Amino acid sequence: MPLTIRPLDAGSVAAWDAFVLAHPRATFFHRAGWARAIEQGFGHKTHFILAERDGVIVGVLPLGSVRSRLFGHSLISVPFCVHGGPLGDEPATEAALLAEAERIMCETSAPVLELRLLHDLDPTVFTTGAWSARDDLYVTFRKRFTASDEANLKAIPRKQRAMVRKGIERGLTSDVSRDARGLHRIYAESVRNLGTPVFARRWFQALLDGFGEDAEIVTIREQGTPVAAVMNFTFRDEVLPYYGGGTYAARHCYANDFMYWEVMRRAAGRGLSLFDFGRSKRGTGAFAFKKNWGFEPAPIMHRYRLAPGVAIPDLNPLNPKYRLFIAAWKKLPLPLANLLGPAIVRGLG
Repeated sequence: MPLTIRPLDAGSVAAWDAFVLAHPRATFFHRAGWARAIEQGFGHKTHFILAERDGVIVGVLPLGSVRSRLFGHSLISVPFCVHGGPLGDEPATEAALLAEAERIMCETSAPVLELRLLHDLDPTVFTTGAWSARDDLYVTFRKRFTASDEANLKAIPRKQRAMVRKGIERGLTSDVSRDARGLHRIYAESVRNLGTPVFARRWFQALLDGFGEDAEIVTIREQGTPVAAVMNFTFRDEVLPYYGGGTYAARHCYANDFMYWEVMRRAAGRGLSLFDFGRSKRGTGAFAFKKNWGFEPAPIMHRYRLAPGVAIPDLNPLNPKYRLFIAAWKKLPLPLANLLGPAIVRGLG
């Protein structure tokens, strides 16, 4: 049957997600809900396209167009997400989806088309143009766990396990909610302390609204006071702690260590068995923290279709050109950082 490529519409969302759920290379970031969340949370235009044969979806490619005066214009699969790229029933379908993405790239005058891949694509998928590769930008951390809390705790390396036990001994507690305001308050303080602009709260709310029961917030409390929180996603048998942070007090009561243990413990109780710790850049504190949990890094593969004369974007915290900005941002009063941050971070993608 002939292949048809067309945009995602409201009537195809359920079929799109059913295809993603069944595809062996799919990730949570391929879900259709990201289109509405990105549009509502940031105002960016999305281009989620699908391939059909005889009215049946056989391929999908989620794309978002990120425009910024500071950071330029890129077409990304998927903005603000760890993974993306085309999914198809065969390489020819994925090649057709990429050809449509390149057409959109030309139509929107985007100088960069970026794919973020957990699994590399068949070389025959890249049938048009010249594609560049870079696999040293970020790594991901993924690890299986069991239904046994005792076995899972024992699997954590000794030094990190001691940090978790200290949080337990201090009587820290956790609860599950959909409180975007509470998460944002903690997350904003955390990322300001790291020198990073914060998202607008509406982004967190858009994710909670868009993914329903597959998104939740775990909050850690010391004597009833919130000190750390993280938004988690679930997909098939995976739990993905995604936006997490702690207050200044969290470091002194081991709340960050206890928080990720609680995410794993609660996930095990629900029958999940894969912990996805998200992406980190080598040489950062986040990278070292995840390694301390006994997770081994695996590269996230980036593929780029670049307009003539355009270089691969380098928007990461280790880029020397951002060093002064990061140092200055750490010193901003929190209300000012929260006011300025959303306008900057929406352009990072």
